[in-house]
Amino acid sequence: MSFLVTLSAVAIMLIYAVPGFLLIKTKLVKGEHIPSFSKLLMFVCQPCITVYSFRQVAFSPESLKNIGICFALAMGLQLGMVLLYFILLKRKRRDIIWRIVNLASVLSNCAFLGIPILEALLPEHPEALAYSSVFGVAMTLIGWSVGMYIISLDTKYIKPKKILLNPGTIGFGVALIMYFFSIRLPVGMEDMLTLLGRMSTPLCMIIMGMRLATVRIKDVFCDARQYLAVILNQILFPLLAFGIMYLMPISVIIKQSVVILCACPVASMVQNYAELVGKGNDKAANMVLLGTMSSIITVPLICLIL
Repeated sequence: MSFLVTLSAVAIMLIYAVPGFLLIKTKLVKGEHIPSFSKLLMFVCQPCITVYSFRQVAFSPESLKNIGICFALAMGLQLGMVLLYFILLKRKRRDIIWRIVNLASVLSNCAFLGIPILEALLPEHPEALAYSSVFGVAMTLIGWSVGMYIISLDTKYIKPKKILLNPGTIGFGVALIMYFFSIRLPVGMEDMLTLLGRMSTPLCMIIMGMRLATVRIKDVFCDARQYLAVILNQILFPLLAFGIMYLMPISVIIKQSVVILCACPVASMVQNYAELVGKGNDKAANMVLLGTMSSIITVPLICLIL
C-alpha cells in the first residue's frame, strides 16, 4: 500500500490534536473538563460510528461470512496475545505498570482511528469499515472481562452488565439489526448519524491533544516500558497477525483490514480501565499519547507489507 497515502492520512488525524492542546494551554478549557468530552465520544459518537460503518455494506451470505471470519480473527488474535503476555509477565504482574503494558501491547484504537485509515487506504472496499466495527466489539468484550481482571487482579471489577451493555456493544446490536433487515432511515436521520459518527476521529484526537497539554512531555518519552508497549502493539502485533493470516484461505481485504487495525495506536480504553481501578492512570495516558504520536511512523511502515 502507498506509504505516502498512509502517512498523509495519519498526519491529518494528528493535526486534529492541535486545537485540543491549544484549548488547554490557553485555559479556554480546563483539564478537569476532559472527561466530559470523553463521555460525548464514548456515549454518542462511538455507537454512531459503529452503525455508520455497517451502513457501508449490504447484507448477503458472503458479507455475513466475512464479518464472522473477521470477528473470529479479532477475538482470537487479541485474546491470545493478551493471555500470552499475562503469562510471560507472571513475575512482574504485581506492578500495575506492567499490567497496563500487558493490555496496551495489544488493544488498539481500531474504531476512532482505524476507520479513517481504512477509508483512505481501501476506498473501493467499504466492507472494511464493518470489519473495523467487529474488531472493536471483540476488543470491548475482552477489555471489560479479561482486561479488567488484568488491570485490577480482582474479579469484582468484571460485571456482565458492562460487558454486554456498553456503548460499543449497544451500537453493534443496533447496527446488526439494521444490517440483517436492510433498514433504511429517513435521509435527515441518516445524515445526522453519519455526521455524529464521523465526528469520532476529530473529537478523539482533540481529546488526545487536551491530555497531552496536561502532562509533562518528558513523562511521555522517558519510560522504556511505554516504548515497549508501543513496539509490541504497533509493530510486533500486526506483523504477527500478518504471518498468521498469510496462508489462510480468506479474502485479501480481510487480511489487509485486520493488519491495519492491529497496527492502530494504543487504545484509549486502556486509560479508561486504569481510571476505573484508580491505579496507573498517568502511565496508561502516557502510553496512549506515545502510541498515537508514534503512529505517524509505525502505521505507514506496517502498511508497506500489504
